[in-house]
Amino acid sequence: MKTLVLVFHPNFGASRVNRRLTEEMEKQAGVTVHRVYEAYPDENIDVATEQRLLEQHDRIVLQFPFYWYSSPSLLKKWEDAVLTYGWAYGSKGDKLHGKELLLAISAGAARENYSSDGNFKYTVPELLRPFQATSHLIGTRYLTPYILYGVMQHLSDEELEQAARNYVDYVLNPGLERLAVR
Repeated sequence: MKTLVLVFHPNFGASRVNRRLTEEMEKQAGVTVHRVYEAYPDENIDVATEQRLLEQHDRIVLQFPFYWYSSPSLLKKWEDAVLTYGWAYGSKGDKLHGKELLLAISAGAARENYSSDGNFKYTVPELLRPFQATSHLIGTRYLTPYILYGVMQHLSDEELEQAARNYVDYVLNPGLERLAVR
């Protein structure tokens, strides 16, 4: 299985967690890592290049920090530009059908904040429903997201190394389950 990891982090150099996860993923065979903010610092997305990358891979991973219960702005712009009618969806838009879509999220707060009883009142998977709806529209299989909670709390070097190994194991697991629609 060929895996594409699209990293959407607007300040990648300052990110200890996303940088470490990415570095570990870059070591893996069969994985292409694409740092989208670095590729398009002017945010002028090369649609043909992005579509070609997507077509060449079986599993698509969108890796990003969880900002304001959503993604960094370039990911939304990328979706609008790349996932076009007639290519990704519509009567002839089938280029991504059957591929897998996996979100890899780094959330600043602890897991207990993301629950009906927690500070934010919703789980991360609930807050990611627009991505799940997009996956349905473009014909990809939406896999259960990878979520690393508590990244704003200080993770020790050992905890971060373990998280990086867990991330690779999760993303490359061929048996990942599809997230059920409720």
